[in-house]
Amino acid sequence: MILGCAGPVLSADEIALYRSERPWGFILFARNLQEPQQIRDLVASMREAVGRPDAPVLIDQEGGRVQRIRPPMIEKYPPAAALGALYEADRDKGLRAAWLMSRLNAFDLLKLGINVNCLPVLDVPVEGASNVIGDRAYGFTPQVVAALGQAAADGLKAGGMLPVMKHMPGHGRGMADSHHALPVVTTSLEDLDAHDFAPFHALKDEAMAMSAHIVFTAVDPQRPATTSPKVIEEIIRGRIGFQGLLISDDSSMNALQGTLGERAADIVAGGCDIVLHCNGVMEEMKAVVQQVPVLSGPALVRTEAAERAFRVPDGLSEQALRAEFWALMGTA
Repeated sequence: MILGCAGPVLSADEIALYRSERPWGFILFARNLQEPQQIRDLVASMREAVGRPDAPVLIDQEGGRVQRIRPPMIEKYPPAAALGALYEADRDKGLRAAWLMSRLNAFDLLKLGINVNCLPVLDVPVEGASNVIGDRAYGFTPQVVAALGQAAADGLKAGGMLPVMKHMPGHGRGMADSHHALPVVTTSLEDLDAHDFAPFHALKDEAMAMSAHIVFTAVDPQRPATTSPKVIEEIIRGRIGFQGLLISDDSSMNALQGTLGERAADIVAGGCDIVLHCNGVMEEMKAVVQQVPVLSGPALVRTEAAERAFRVPDGLSEQALRAEFWALMGTA
């Protein structure tokens, strides 16, 4: 599992929970982030609690409206749609900008001890879809999304971080925000395969992905992808061909039904390797950990493969890359 925490400093109860349950990783949100040294101390205390100095620490640092660390700590980055607009005007510049922005994310985040960024967003929006994706998407065709998503993933890896593709197998047709309600997609499997699934297939060899809390009636009319053995085995592992580490989207989101313990059990039974719980509410975390088994079998193999995928940063100049990026974006 991956757990959050309530504030900028770990409580005694949080430390005790982490020590006894030993989550595989952690995730940070704006409520946890005050200034650089505080973030470094928080990350260090999380890793100390589980006795693993390299435990994955995740964040959503996409740019645009989903950027957990903001100025003055880290400069404001554009949304994915701005990279897509540049790509439409000049393909090479768009790809370079997507790579550069992720490479700059790595400079920013590794200094704070954060080593996993939850991007690229590989969802391909359709007309009328919920704005929960909106300008977080690189574009409106699978080809543009896949090209820029790959560049973004490569930039993170070059900088010593790992990406998490989201939201597999595709959130672009969701007519509801899965933070608040369960989206149901009735599109045919053929159309899903050609449009929604295509970017994930193109990036299927990446180490990690996050699931979508969406029902695809063409595959499983009863359960969202996150808890559906049919979607995970037949689509994500089968049709898409992703064999990496599959992390659930946040188990506290209202698209999922039942108690937090029931949701965690359903996520494990559905075939996700890792249960994600984000909000740091202690009673919810206690309910989740009671239902999550010790990593073993294929899930353990995939976590070990993800851990081996981290690289040494490429040694490039941050100052030069930062100047190049902003020149490309037209704000130098």
